[in-house]
Amino acid sequence: MKVSPKMNFSDKCCSTMPLKKEGIDMENNSKRQFIQQSPIEDGDLWKNYLENRKTVYEQMNDAHFEESLISEANWTQRHMYTSGENLGMHPLIGDICYMDFGQAYLHEIGYQHFAMIMNMYGKKALVIPMTSNAVQYDTAYDPYDNPNGKKHLMRLGRIGNMTKPSVMFLNDIRFVNTARIIKIIAHLDTDSELFWKVQHRMLEVAFIRPTVTFGITRYIR
Repeated sequence: MKVSPKMNFSDKCCSTMPLKKEGIDMENNSKRQFIQQSPIEDGDLWKNYLENRKTVYEQMNDAHFEESLISEANWTQRHMYTSGENLGMHPLIGDICYMDFGQAYLHEIGYQHFAMIMNMYGKKALVIPMTSNAVQYDTAYDPYDNPNGKKHLMRLGRIGNMTKPSVMFLNDIRFVNTARIIKIIAHLDTDSELFWKVQHRMLEVAFIRPTVTFGITRYIR
């Protein structure tokens, strides 16, 4: 997802990218089976990994290729930090951040995207990933404009300095290390009606459904 026409590679990650052995030290044979069924020498393991990664990258389109390289660079620079405070970041609940989610499986948000912080616990933030993709925005549920839309998508619109209206992936919430945050770009007041609506939809879609008894809202699975 592009943040703005002016954002380039250096805006998405640190400018220096020392290449290191990326998590290849396997603890047992079961973790090595994705490369070879029997134990092999460390040199062969590293060579096999590099050949595998080369094949993967050759099959990527240009956009995916760039996003993946950026994520690897960010991981190299940031994975050792306990939180974003090590990078001078002091995120708050309600902040909308540009962040790096890293590698992803199909139907998961990965690489660089916006996200809203819904809660903070320990060194981690509970975030809802977002996109400005127009197709996703158009198909998102809206009680007035699109009552038959997809309920795991919530239209957020434009907040603060955001250049485009965004939609939230309510079924992709997760706790993350705040060191994944690249930049804080906007803030939604936690006392606002919109923030309350996001909380309500998040609970409704991702965890539990509300029921009202004697005027009291309860949440059941």
